[in-house]
Amino acid sequence: MSQDSPELLFRDVQLEDISFLLFTSGTTGRPKGVCITHANLVANQYQGFEASKMVLGKGDHCNLGFAPLYHVMGLYNLVEAIMIGARNYLIDNFDLDYILKMIRLHRPTIFYGSPTMYVALLNHPDLQKDDLKCLQYCLCGSAPLPIEVIKQFEKTAEAPILEVYGLSEATSGVTKNPTVGIRKVGSIGIPLPSAEVKIVDIATGTIEMPIGEPGEIIIKSPQVMKGYWKNPEETEKTIRDGWLHTGDIGKMDSDGYFYIVGRKKELIITGGFNVYPAEVEDVIYQHPAVLEACVYGVPDPYRGETIKVAIVVKKGAVLTGEEIQDWCRERLTRYKVPRIVEFRESLPKTAVGKILRRHLQEEEVQKN
Repeated sequence: MSQDSPELLFRDVQLEDISFLLFTSGTTGRPKGVCITHANLVANQYQGFEASKMVLGKGDHCNLGFAPLYHVMGLYNLVEAIMIGARNYLIDNFDLDYILKMIRLHRPTIFYGSPTMYVALLNHPDLQKDDLKCLQYCLCGSAPLPIEVIKQFEKTAEAPILEVYGLSEATSGVTKNPTVGIRKVGSIGIPLPSAEVKIVDIATGTIEMPIGEPGEIIIKSPQVMKGYWKNPEETEKTIRDGWLHTGDIGKMDSDGYFYIVGRKKELIITGGFNVYPAEVEDVIYQHPAVLEACVYGVPDPYRGETIKVAIVVKKGAVLTGEEIQDWCRERLTRYKVPRIVEFRESLPKTAVGKILRRHLQEEEVQKN
């Protein structure tokens, strides 16, 4: 090597070395650095490919990368594109007009999005009949996707949306509806190859729950993080006896399909009854005038908590709080009906479009 050439440094990289740090979204608390190893990354990519190789293995795919690379979804998309030899167009923000232009220009076959992205696309005023017909493989993650949105999108795109469940602490995806086989709308599917998933009691996290009963989702898999960056206390709370305790509440049916019910920190206890926001939101999204909705609990001196919903109405639509409450009363048990309805121009979101329920709750605390 000549004196003018820079010195090349080589390092013996081990599978258990940290590949990168991902930071949690902070939707329920302060963001934490998640240590993902080379082994985690490789394992999760092969898990995802094996579960979807009937589509991904065909080649000549194109994906529009909506999520930023510092987010688990964006990073996974990029690495997957490299693995299968697909084109991956990185987009720095979810500008709807620009996204639609890119779809028409590049005709993507793969679409990975959050619920708000699907809602936004469906309601774009310039969306044409054939704009989404190029899609072959659609995944939705980061939050539960209302069944009504699934039906509308699939009717428009003529491609199925496969709901997936994952989190930064598990590198990315953990469960997914099968690419080939039985797809259960509203379910997050079955575990990816080599991933073990259980539903355990919320109180102790040690007792496995019966079929159909809600509890905390725990995971044991080669994709589970090494730990939180410089945070051994939180690591010990989260990974116990080799199982990652997610803080998410779910249930499993008799066929082994999992369903998201909510998060432990999002559970609303009103008058002694447990209410999970996702169930109420799913009903509200069925109303034809609703564009976006977020249900959360606010302090109540009598009930402990009162159910509130913040709603964004579709352009040109008219809606009142009384109409939403009547709509919910016809479809929900009475104690699950929101007592407070607020209309907003927009809802706070993360970089990938996940609605920040915690921000809305913090606003309520500040009011009091």
